[in-house]
Parts: sequence; C-alpha cells; structure tokens
Amino acid sequence: SFIGEESVAAGEGSILTDNPTWIIDPVDGTTNFVHRFPFVAVSIGFVVNKKIEFGIVYSCIEDKMYTARKGKGAFCNGQKLKVSGQEDITKSLLVTELGSNRDPETIKIILSNMERLLSIPVHG
Repeated sequence: SFIGEESVAAGEGSILTDNPTWIIDPVDGTTNFVHRFPFVAVSIGFVVNKKIEFGIVYSCIEDKMYTARKGKGAFCNGQKLKVSGQEDITKSLLVTELGSNRDPETIKIILSNMERLLSIPVHG
C-alpha cells in the first residue's frame, strides 16, 4: 500500500492497515518551499502492522540523507546520530511546530501546549 501526504492534504481518504505500507511526503515542508525557506525534504517511511520499520528523509538543500531503522539507530549521511544526554530541560533548547491547521479548536490546543512550554525556564 501507499499513502501520499500530498494526496491526503488534497482531501483523499487514507486508512493505515496492517499491510506493508509506504508513506511518502515528496515535498515535506511545502510551506517552506512556497516561501523559499531552504528547509525542504523528501520523507519516506515504511510501516508493517501499523508499526514503523524504517524511515528516510532527504534534506534537498543541505544534501543530507537521514536514515533510521527500528532497533538499529539513526544516521545522517552514514554517520550515527545520538541525543545530547541533557536531562535538565531548563538547560535545553526547545523547537516546536505550529502546523497548518487553523481550526479554532486545534489552535486552542496548540496555544495551550505552547503556554505550558513557555512557562518552563528553558534556554530558548
């Protein structure tokens, strides 16, 4: 099976089943692309029994290939990635995504989550 982000965004229905399924977003960062903001990628995931097996993200502008496989770790251009090990959130940098859904209820949830995050004394 195949699920394409662009077709789902256009209103086509999609149901994730237990069948092996490719999930593809050919222009991940469409808003960035439209605004010429240089963070755009091609994202591909492979799911079996509704569980992700592996994923690939190619950051086109940066020419970076991110890969990850369940139980095998994540890599960037073949080099293993690792988390920082920082356990104190007050010494961390947070990044968030607001999304593109402007439904009033969704906005309310997003702003509530942002308020909770902004109340934590993080670096930025």
